[in-house]
Amino acid sequence: MARRNDHTREELVSMTLEQVKLFLSEHPHHELSLRKVAAMIGYVPSTLVNVFGNYNLLLLHSVAQTLDELFAEAAVQMDSATSSEDALRKLAYCYLNFASKNPYRWQLIFQHTMNGEQLPDWQSDRINNMTGMLEKLIRDINPNNSDESILEASRVIWAGVHGITLLSVDDKLFTSTPVDGKALIDNLLNTYLAAWQQ
Repeated sequence: MARRNDHTREELVSMTLEQVKLFLSEHPHHELSLRKVAAMIGYVPSTLVNVFGNYNLLLLHSVAQTLDELFAEAAVQMDSATSSEDALRKLAYCYLNFASKNPYRWQLIFQHTMNGEQLPDWQSDRINNMTGMLEKLIRDINPNNSDESILEASRVIWAGVHGITLLSVDDKLFTSTPVDGKALIDNLLNTYLAAWQQ
């Protein structure tokens, strides 16, 4: 069993998050525990509590890592966009593709709860960056709308894309013929974009 001083705090964080990421590539988070994570890196659970604060915050760091990767992928996709409308579509596709490639990591983002604890600023900032990206695109597409309308439209679009993604990833669209999640996203966005252009 490794001792606390065998690795720096930064090394322990990196090792731990890498092991959680590897685990979530094959298994859902509810099969994970503090004891399992500690065993994976050769430490005792109390070491991880000293580093992360508690198991809940350890998982939140994993969520933050996932959001950072999603944000980076979205930024790359949107850089090649030819218009704000195209960027909105690329952002939605990226969301669906990321969730399809990383279903257990993506599910943890939305199934993780703070259990009454305050969400740390570093996580709130990540969420605000993602929602802010969407709000900016909608403002670019529909600049005459009020802030309230832009906020509402952004959440409706996000909820629609999220719902399509969730049902696609879980294979719960309940159709006798296969339904492409991208086609459903196109339907949603085309309807919204057409309404804005009237």
